[in-house]
Amino acid sequence: MNKTTCAACDCELGPGAISVKLGGKTVEVCCQECAEALKEAETARTTAGKD
Repeated sequence: MNKTTCAACDCELGPGAISVKLGGKTVEVCCQECAEALKEAETARTTAGKD
């Protein structure tokens, strides 16, 4: 059996996993809080490179 974990917190993903698209890739997270955290980090990363 192949276990998958949250891209943000490494918790095991359950049936309610959320898919988030970041930088052209889709990753899965365990909850909305982790989804928002990854989106914020991606936004910060991409805007930091534009200065």
